[in-house]
Amino acid sequence: MTFIRRLFGVVALAVSCTAAAQAPGVSRDEIVVGSIQDLSGPIALLGVPVRDGMLMRFEDANAGGGVHGRKVRLVVEDSGYDPKKGALAARKLIQRDHVFAFLANLGTPVVMATMPVVVGAGRPHLFPFSPHESTYAPRHPLKFQMFAPYQDYMDAATRFMVQTHRYRHTCLLYQDDDYGLEVMKGVERALAALNQPLVAKTSYKRGATDLSSQIARLRAAGCDFVVLATVVRETVAAVAEARKTGWTVDMLVTASGYSAQTHELGGKAVEGLYGVSVLPHPYAEGASRPLAEWIERYRRRFGAAPNVWSVMGYGAADLFVKAAERAGPDLTVERFVAAMESLHTSRDFFGSPEYRFSPDDHLGNRHGRIAQIREGRWVILTDYLK
Repeated sequence: MTFIRRLFGVVALAVSCTAAAQAPGVSRDEIVVGSIQDLSGPIALLGVPVRDGMLMRFEDANAGGGVHGRKVRLVVEDSGYDPKKGALAARKLIQRDHVFAFLANLGTPVVMATMPVVVGAGRPHLFPFSPHESTYAPRHPLKFQMFAPYQDYMDAATRFMVQTHRYRHTCLLYQDDDYGLEVMKGVERALAALNQPLVAKTSYKRGATDLSSQIARLRAAGCDFVVLATVVRETVAAVAEARKTGWTVDMLVTASGYSAQTHELGGKAVEGLYGVSVLPHPYAEGASRPLAEWIERYRRRFGAAPNVWSVMGYGAADLFVKAAERAGPDLTVERFVAAMESLHTSRDFFGSPEYRFSPDDHLGNRHGRIAQIREGRWVILTDYLK
């Protein structure tokens, strides 16, 4: 009987190792994770800190022995914020790097082009930096999202701002792509609930920095509140153009423009700008001890101060590590998905929201907060808006 039990043990171990070996990107010693970022294009100032935040979290995990003895290796490809380059990068990561999962792909146009490739290859598509409805709905076993969707948080944020400040003429400046259209849906839904029209809307092409004609059009429409579906550079360009012409209208930017780079690049021109915050910016001044220690470690590792994009990258990688640990030593896509569907987290020293996933809901958070630039830094004004 002892011999038979030993024989069964050997067979079970062999089956376990074979199952792990069959999972793409998983070996006895390593888990390979892929990510598509903009490292050279118009939103590289976001892509670089996202990458660095992910790297730091995986390095922390590896320093602690890895995930069930496996080190996590991050392979990052540069899309330049170009959907065509993104699609090529996705195929490379699948076919040559054999990644286990895709993590935090950046930019709605790139995500829309690459997501079908990723899920078509049977890879988990995790926490893309694109709060587009299609990244989590309809529910798909391989799609998970941690970032509040544009439609939901812009609905809540627009309603809050209009009701609080009693605006009567809301307008929209939006990027002419899926990102801008998702924001528009949220704004229009909020205004419909308040029985108000969207007085005017105007678009710009991705990467544009001269927004003088758009600002002139919105001013001529008599807007007293402008929602910006912009990213950092375009946010600065829009607000600076308005202030240059003497137009002091209140503006609210989505979480895509909520970044330290916005006030660092915009200076006094962006004072008073409102924004939607999903995570607070990690300012060193006034930071708690755990956050201050994390900021210092990040500075030493990358030679730069972290920003909110660094935190979001770190947080996305942290959720991956938690789910991979929960999945157990025999890591497969099926086990990982089951682990994700039972993952609940609490708020942490970053000020993150609680993330809660289930078999019926692959969207971990639906809410954002209102912030405003005051004296050169973002100040959180509200709790998470429902």
